Amino acid sequence: MSKAAMIGGGVIGGGWTARFLLNGWDVAVFDPDPQAERKIGEVLDNARRALPALYDRALPPEGRLTFHADLTEAVAGSDWVQESVPETLALKHGILPAIQKAAGPEAVIGSSTSGFKPSELNMPGTRAIVAHPFNPVYLLPLVELVGDPATCTRAAGILRGIGMYPLTVRKEIDAHIADRLLEAVWREALWLVKDGIATTEEIDEAIRMGFGIRWAQMGLFETYRIAGGEAGMAHFMAQFGPALSWPWTKLMDVPEFNNDLVELIASQSDAQSEHLSIRDLERLRDDNVVGMIRALRRTGSGAGSVVRAHEESFPRPGERNGLPITATRQVPVSWTDYNGHMNEAPYLEAASLATDRFMQMIGADAAYVAGGRSYFTVENHVRYLDEVHAGDRLTVTTQVLSGQGKRLHLFHRLWRGDDTLAATVETMLIHTDLSTRRSSEPDPAVSERLSAWVSSHAGRDADGAGRFVGQTARRT
Repeated sequence: MSKAAMIGGGVIGGGWTARFLLNGWDVAVFDPDPQAERKIGEVLDNARRALPALYDRALPPEGRLTFHADLTEAVAGSDWVQESVPETLALKHGILPAIQKAAGPEAVIGSSTSGFKPSELNMPGTRAIVAHPFNPVYLLPLVELVGDPATCTRAAGILRGIGMYPLTVRKEIDAHIADRLLEAVWREALWLVKDGIATTEEIDEAIRMGFGIRWAQMGLFETYRIAGGEAGMAHFMAQFGPALSWPWTKLMDVPEFNNDLVELIASQSDAQSEHLSIRDLERLRDDNVVGMIRALRRTGSGAGSVVRAHEESFPRPGERNGLPITATRQVPVSWTDYNGHMNEAPYLEAASLATDRFMQMIGADAAYVAGGRSYFTVENHVRYLDEVHAGDRLTVTTQVLSGQGKRLHLFHRLWRGDDTLAATVETMLIHTDLSTRRSSEPDPAVSERLSAWVSSHAGRDADGAGRFVGQTARRT
């Protein structure tokens, strides 16, 4: 079992803890704050609710979380040590040598610093790299890596294994890449508020109603490439390049950071958001981030491509009660209704995931579909046997009732995490030629694999099956 040590358990340290822990790592936390365990517990509650909702397959079993009053004890035996103490260079200089002394020679030592360079962080003999994440760390994949190339390469491999996107900065520079961009927007926003041009809410609306959505999928340069039309980026630069010399921005002019500015910004921000607690805002943010990343994963764009690739690395589940496990996942909040339990449609969605997986198992996979053949569902029958709630782990097993000729007859059992049979979904499918959109015989290799499953499941009990499903198929 891999182990990570978290030195500092604030917002960022808690997010790192959740990211590693929910990806199966043991995590040891050192933080002298007497409230650290409570604060990290609340972050974990949010992470357990949100991170699994990005995936259609279950995350690995959660690792073991421990809290330590001694830094050396927390760091001992760790493969990764993440320093997330406050952004004060003197404080980091005080803690990094102690981490270095306690860590093994192969351990990656990362600092969450948003601005300091490795040359500033490291005292003689220390070897930390910058591993700068973005909040919420358990959902957003980006991590900026700066430092020793060999260590950054090794760190990148570890980070990909927990579903993150490591971006190695070519040269060390203050504030790395992303924060330099954010600082430019932040500086302009402060001027717009100070000069009475816009309120904090209006600035946020300008971002979230417009270019923020574009940036989520294409970033800056690809967005502007499209803006250049068929002529592309060269045309865009020629058209808008002269604006760089116009007095549009105050990027080189910083507003005086005084109590009046702080009060102006804080009062507007409070008026904008005070109807929601910080935890409510976090959950709202998480639900929105999950929804956007799941939309992006459908097309393999942006952060969605990271989730898709990470999920493909998950080991396939085995069997349960002698039947193949064809789906495992945690139930997301979006699958529940006003009664607090899973709505009707997601039962069919879970069964559909299981059907898709079984089709892959018999060779009717994406390549098969691209070749012009597939199975189409013609009838389903669902029995709702017990409640399922958000956060429950759902496991689906699949039994083949018949598979001769054009027809494929499946019986899915949906198990709630505590071994409760929550539902059954009986499904009838017909093999179809996609060019004619009519039923057809499957490929011989698919028929052969399917016959093997039919034989292995012959004679098994399928309580609840056969009462309604099959009439449509017999008329096809």
